Amino acid sequence: MSTTESPLTTSDPTTGRAAQETLEDYTLRFAPRSYRRWSPAVVATTALGGIAYLADFSIGAGIGLAHGTGNALIAIAVAAVVIFITGFPLAYYGARYNIDLDLITRGSGFGYYGSVLTSVIFASFTFIFFALEGSIMAQGLELGLGLPLWLGYLVSTLMVIPLVIYGMKALSKLQVWTTPVWLILMVAPLVYLVAHDPGTVDRFLSYAGTDGDGGVSTASVLLGAGVCLSLIAQIGEQIDYLRFMPPKTPENRRGWWTAVVMAGPGWVVLGALKQAIGVFLAVYILAEVGPDAAPEPIQQFRSAFDAMLPSWVVVPLAVVLVVISQIKINVTNAYSGSLAWTNSFTRVTRHYPGRLVFVLVNLGFALALMEADMFSFLNDILGFYSNCAIAWVVTVATDIGVNKYVLKLSPLRPEFRRGMLHAVNPVGVVAFVAASGLSIALYFHALGDTLQPYSPVAAAVIAFVLTPLMAIVTRGRYYLRRPDDGIGEALLDPDGNPSALTLDCHVCHEPYERPDLAACRTHDAVVCSLCLSTDKVGDHVLPARPSDA
Repeated sequence: MSTTESPLTTSDPTTGRAAQETLEDYTLRFAPRSYRRWSPAVVATTALGGIAYLADFSIGAGIGLAHGTGNALIAIAVAAVVIFITGFPLAYYGARYNIDLDLITRGSGFGYYGSVLTSVIFASFTFIFFALEGSIMAQGLELGLGLPLWLGYLVSTLMVIPLVIYGMKALSKLQVWTTPVWLILMVAPLVYLVAHDPGTVDRFLSYAGTDGDGGVSTASVLLGAGVCLSLIAQIGEQIDYLRFMPPKTPENRRGWWTAVVMAGPGWVVLGALKQAIGVFLAVYILAEVGPDAAPEPIQQFRSAFDAMLPSWVVVPLAVVLVVISQIKINVTNAYSGSLAWTNSFTRVTRHYPGRLVFVLVNLGFALALMEADMFSFLNDILGFYSNCAIAWVVTVATDIGVNKYVLKLSPLRPEFRRGMLHAVNPVGVVAFVAASGLSIALYFHALGDTLQPYSPVAAAVIAFVLTPLMAIVTRGRYYLRRPDDGIGEALLDPDGNPSALTLDCHVCHEPYERPDLAACRTHDAVVCSLCLSTDKVGDHVLPARPSDA
């Protein structure tokens, strides 16, 4: 290997710091086997702990109060089926190849820079839902401690910063220890109400909603499903944990698959149940608190606890539930959002500013939404956002399921390294832009009021049809920029897992496992994926074809 230092080593002083910072949680890169020491069960518990959010109760309540219980339950079920089907291939790829959804998206139809579009979509998801959960916590602090909402918003934002700085190691401990308490507090009041007042079930099932007559309406179901489908991007946060799954072997095969399915697409089962419970609790407290307060989880659980516990413990216990739930999900929102923003910024500018910078950026956006009282127009925000989220996730899932395994036009093994991918792949970018653009037009009544409820259906169908169509039209030419990465050793081990072979990066001099490296263009050496991303002059980036060197 040459001992000559490259221009990057001396011209970009952030390279060494970037390498050190990302070794805690592998912010922008493949998660190596040496770091993935957790069992499948621990990874799954950590991932599922992140869906302890109370927004589902608000979402379900909002749909149920507007359209009635029957329409709401069907809408929740329809959305859950779509989310499960699209989430499965994404979760598998994240767990099998130990990369996050942004890295999967790069090689699944979007290209190295094309996936910046979807990184911004995902980052938006995290701060929208952070703001929603922060608003719910602020409502709890106002009821329990008398804090004004503006101060509650600030408290709910600042308290997650110490927890989210340290990545997976800290988050796994937090989620594992708080999940049993959260489950007991959430399930116990529901069981009590059903057991001691069966009439609540009849009132729940017969509730007609403010916009309906009790019958099932296609428009109402689709409008409700559109709101629920805004959660389709949650699979990205699940994959941020699933990428730390251990290698899949014949010995752990059953436990590995169970963890991936339960903590991957399976998250939506619990999510759908929480949405249905939200409808139930909103109907239960409607006469007491009115339609404006009924969607607030703090009011729902205060009333539920009041039916089964002494009055002096009701409000404190409701506040504890809200605070635990908010912390569990918002550390995930802040963590995943910082990864998405950092990914986008580093690729566009070829400079790594540190993930903590984008933790603060994400929290700033969330705080602004909270102070703007986003909770009062929640369903409008989610209904609009869902069009973009559906178009993205369906495009990537279709590329994996159809283009890779059926048409065989997309490379089966995911690729994410700079130099290996084209800058933009029209397969995913065209499908995503067309699907999200037309569905947003439908959502804003551009094609008439009759078609407006069908915007989420349009997003899914257009993405599903255009993704394989574009792959056929382009004949898969825009997936890989070159056929190999210049390293002779195999990328995968005999079990099909990413190789654990370790080599030193020529630029930052840190050891990395084989999948995170590519050969250097100008030296007889290898370079890690982050140093390739921050190479401002392209000194290390491999040419499009070996003959170009």
